[in-house]
Amino acid sequence: RSSYSCCYFVLPCCFFDFHGKYSRRQSKKTQYREYLDFVAQVGFVCGFHVEEDCLRIPSTKRVCLIGKNRTYPPTECALIDKQITQYINNRQTCAVVTCDRRVGFNHKDHSDGVCKEADSELPENEIDTAGTIWMPGFQPREKVEQIRNCASLPQDFVDDVVLNVANLLLNATPQKSCSNIHGGNTNTWNQGESLSLKEVAEHLNKETLKRLKSEYGGLQTLLKNNHQVFEVLNGRVHIRDWRKEKPSTKTKPEVKRRLSAEAFKTRLCWFFIHHPDGCSLPSESCPYAHGTEELR
Repeated sequence: RSSYSCCYFVLPCCFFDFHGKYSRRQSKKTQYREYLDFVAQVGFVCGFHVEEDCLRIPSTKRVCLIGKNRTYPPTECALIDKQITQYINNRQTCAVVTCDRRVGFNHKDHSDGVCKEADSELPENEIDTAGTIWMPGFQPREKVEQIRNCASLPQDFVDDVVLNVANLLLNATPQKSCSNIHGGNTNTWNQGESLSLKEVAEHLNKETLKRLKSEYGGLQTLLKNNHQVFEVLNGRVHIRDWRKEKPSTKTKPEVKRRLSAEAFKTRLCWFFIHHPDGCSLPSESCPYAHGTEELR
């Protein structure tokens, strides 16, 4: 639509319409095939000879659509642009728009294939200004998408939340006696208590909660990101006991074994530094460094 000489290549993937998720209309076709037909239909409406090809890429979504040639002369650009505007507005206001890709749309009569009732509902100014505003009310995503999975939060803020939640769990119950499976002697290592995410949130200050709510997943995502310290199961938060972690019984490929070996003791052990009883594992068994001298 930007110019008559424009060509396009599109590799359809996620099923979206102009204003939201694409709604299926033909149960006899697969969702992927129906969506490809819809994207091809858009090309036909815009006055392109739409060609289909299959890319040699390792993906299940590898069918592409190409528009290289127009179906109308340059003198009819204004007419086609008006028909495109009508099509977009009808997609927005009418949920029953279907077209068989084998028939396609002829630029002279394609308006017969869409819901004419929707035309009367559209404000005149939306149609008249479509030359400058292609889709009124459309809000594109920002050019730089903000990362909101708690990974971009300041480290000191994350450390404070982790320490506060850990202390909350550790102080929830008196210390429990448990057997040291490595030494064979009975010792005391405080495993803390499990609390629901709601209970944990109630003990955090409002400013912290407000900051976490602006992230996707909020408190739960932050705790799951810190899996060295916490385990979140069925909406409840636990202190992770590394003695209970079972080594993987599956035979890993050599590359993965090498990567896991290279990642051994590359970070400090949180329990060694912060837990009142230290780490539940001896230094040689813990995957994290007990002191800076062990860091790799």
